[in-house]
Amino acid sequence: MKRDPHFLSKGHDAGDPSPWLAMYLDLSTPLDEDVKRAWLADSSSRSRQFILPFMRPFARTLIVLFQVLKVVLPRRLAFSRALHRLLAWGMENFIRPEANWLILRHFHLGSQVLQFIAANAPVEVPTNPLKPARIEDVREEMFLIHDLNLFNFVIRLNQALRESGQRLQRVEHADLSMIEQPSLRLEDMPRRRRNFLDLQSSIELFTPIYQLLLTDSDFWRATHSLQLDETIGLYAATILDAHAHLILLNNRHPLVPMSTLRAGFRLTLHGLSTEMLHAFLLDLRRQSEARARTATVA
Repeated sequence: MKRDPHFLSKGHDAGDPSPWLAMYLDLSTPLDEDVKRAWLADSSSRSRQFILPFMRPFARTLIVLFQVLKVVLPRRLAFSRALHRLLAWGMENFIRPEANWLILRHFHLGSQVLQFIAANAPVEVPTNPLKPARIEDVREEMFLIHDLNLFNFVIRLNQALRESGQRLQRVEHADLSMIEQPSLRLEDMPRRRRNFLDLQSSIELFTPIYQLLLTDSDFWRATHSLQLDETIGLYAATILDAHAHLILLNNRHPLVPMSTLRAGFRLTLHGLSTEMLHAFLLDLRRQSEARARTATVA
C-alpha cells in the first residue's frame, strides 16, 4: 500500500501553503504522477534539508583534492568493478527507496529514449539497452556502461548520417513502441531505518568516489555526458517537430563543458530531464493508441 508523502497527508493550509504541494499539483511540466510523488517526497525529506547543505561543499572539496591526487597517480589506474560494488552496497543500505527507484528507472528510460531516436532515424544505429531489475544489477559496471552507451550512440548516429548525406527530420508517424513504463516497483526498494539518504545528497557523495576510482578519462566523459541533454532533446524534438519541450532543458550548451564541481547538481537535472522527456513520449504513445482505437471503432 502506498503511503502519502507528508505534503499530501497534511492537506492545504492557506495561511502556510506547502511549496511541495504546489509543485505536486502543478500540471505545467510533463512528469508521471508516481514519479512526481516520489521525486517530491525525496526532495522534501529531512535528509535533503539537513544533510545536503553539508554534503555538497564536502563533496566538492573532495573533487578538488582527488584531482590533485590524480596528477601523481598512474593515469590508467582504475577500479571500476570495486566502484560499482561499492555503489550497489550504498544503494542497498543507505539510500531512500524513492531515490533508488528513480536511479534504476533512469537506466530504463535512457535506453528507451535512445531506442526511440534510433528507430526513427533514417539510418541504422545499434543500441545497448540497460534494464536493471534490482539494485544488485548495478554491480555490473552499469553506470560506466550508461555513459559509454550515450557517447557511442551519438558518434554512430552522426557517422551514419554524415556517410549517407542525410539528417534527422520530422517523422509523420513516429515509432513509439519502445516507450513504456519500466516494471520496477517502488514497493520493492529497500526500506529500512538506515535507508535515509536522499537522491541529491547521494549523487553529491557518489561523484568524488566515481572520480577517485575511475580514470580521468572515464570521469570527464561522465561529466561531459551531461552536456548531451540538449543534444538528445534536439534529436527527439526534430523527429516529433515539438521543440517547445526544450524549454525545460537547462544543462547548458553541449559545446561548452562545465566544471566538474557542479557535476552532482547537474546529474540531478539530467535525471529529471530524462523523466520529463520519457513522460512526454509516453503521453504521445497513449494519444496515438487512443486515436487508433477510435478509428477502428469508427
